[in-house]
Amino acid sequence: MDKISTILIPFNFTEASKKALKYALTFVGRFDDIKIILAYVSGNSNLELEPGNFEKLEKEYSGVLKNKLEWIIQEGILSSTLLEISNKNKIDLIIMGTSGADKKGNKLHKNTINIVSKSTCPVMVIPYNYSEYKLANIALVIGREEIDNTKKLGTLLMIARKCNAKVHVLTIENEPGVYGYSKEEEKNENAIEYYLETFYEERVFIKNDDVLEGINAYVLKNEIDLVTILSKSQNMKHNATEKQLTEMLILNSKAPILVLE
Repeated sequence: MDKISTILIPFNFTEASKKALKYALTFVGRFDDIKIILAYVSGNSNLELEPGNFEKLEKEYSGVLKNKLEWIIQEGILSSTLLEISNKNKIDLIIMGTSGADKKGNKLHKNTINIVSKSTCPVMVIPYNYSEYKLANIALVIGREEIDNTKKLGTLLMIARKCNAKVHVLTIENEPGVYGYSKEEEKNENAIEYYLETFYEERVFIKNDDVLEGINAYVLKNEIDLVTILSKSQNMKHNATEKQLTEMLILNSKAPILVLE
């Protein structure tokens, strides 16, 4: 991807979708030539769609964006319909809100997970409890295996360059062994230095048996504004673990999550 020109936001007037829109508005800025499309999938919400809702929203943000907000209203199953809209409109980035886990912590929000896992473009997920837009420090979380497609890092570079953000590359040492010296890790280091240019801030290894806990602790301590992870590797050995980590981060992260496809 050479640039981000079109952003898709699943939007149903809930607080989660409104938060995603506000994040996108600040991310895009007033002068950027980026188009925002709001997708309303009918038949999947208890909310009634009033005819004037869209017009009110367009009027509210008319002076905030260079391009006018666009709408797509379509019937269908939520996740598959949104993915269809994304592919048809050549979306570069999906930004969506999530309400997180339930009080017992055991309810997965399948629609969000499905969209993230099946999307052909990067997906940014804004946590339900995130209240402030800031994008100065980004954490890229990688493991010990070789990055399957280093071109995915190009999207991260675009975001870092646009926001003048520093990228901290983080690996959680949750298994025995020596980290940072294998051939795979050396290849990753070379790719990261190449793609992230001067925005590459530091390489960090943290020992913690709980990967999620290690990531969240680093996020809080270092004021990380965006956690970036790569989509599942082509190596089937790691797929289950990566899928679980993606789901847990989406449900429990203290910062927005960017999944690079």
